[in-house]
Amino acid sequence: MSKSSTSESSDAFTLYDLRVEVVGGEKNMVCNHKVGDFFELSGENLTLPPGQSFPIYPLAALLPLLPAKQRKTHDNDWMTTDTDIACPDPHCGAIFRIRRTGERTFHHGEVTVVPLPPKDADRKGQR
Repeated sequence: MSKSSTSESSDAFTLYDLRVEVVGGEKNMVCNHKVGDFFELSGENLTLPPGQSFPIYPLAALLPLLPAKQRKTHDNDWMTTDTDIACPDPHCGAIFRIRRTGERTFHHGEVTVVPLPPKDADRKGQR
């Protein structure tokens, strides 16, 4: 069976695991994070090391980027190449580095109750 027909018949998809780490910037940090603080994202699950916190304001700025960083992107896409994000507080010098750390396979039926469309609908452009 060809690779395309295998992927068409499967409900599997792959996401990258991510690690978001605080790295030093050019200015002093004023928010409640320090160099080396991090969180990890595996699928939809965000984890912090025991005893570590993470401020909600930079987290709110980072969250919209994470689903895109979890997905395969074109080699020339900025989402592939750009890894550093500035703290949203204009007075804080923190930089958050997003790294892809591994890949994990998921199945459509395990993450949603919405069924996949019939294969005929894909060919007719009905989504």
